[in-house]
Amino acid sequence: MQAVLDIWLTASVKAHSFISEAFWQDQLPEMAEVYLPASKVFVCTDDDTGQITGFSALYDNSLAALFVHPDFQGRGQGKALLHHAIAFNRTRLSLTVYKANQRAIDFYVAQGFEIERRQTDPHTGEPEYLMTHVAGSHKFQKAD
Repeated sequence: MQAVLDIWLTASVKAHSFISEAFWQDQLPEMAEVYLPASKVFVCTDDDTGQITGFSALYDNSLAALFVHPDFQGRGQGKALLHHAIAFNRTRLSLTVYKANQRAIDFYVAQGFEIERRQTDPHTGEPEYLMTHVAGSHKFQKAD
């Protein structure tokens, strides 16, 4: 659990520089005590060390979290976690992503997600997109 929380905090702060680091620190207890325990959590590890390097969290038909430690990004782990989530969910998978996080939006679009609507995150007040992937309606790139 601690490794997953460390990845979540480190990657959240880096990917969401438009939100204060204090906000993410304040969310740690709820992440540990509510969100992760309520979700199906899958991890990826470094082949050489066995260290947990990324994770995804599924809650019903929602990808509640997908984070790879910044030191391990760009190696295909995010794609592998996402494709696992799509295969595990089988039909329809939704997620939210901040509008200001263009890198993540581009990643999800490249993997077959479409923007369904714009909304506002109730926790931060930041605009975000609800994105969806419907099984069989898109081709997505194979994980490296």
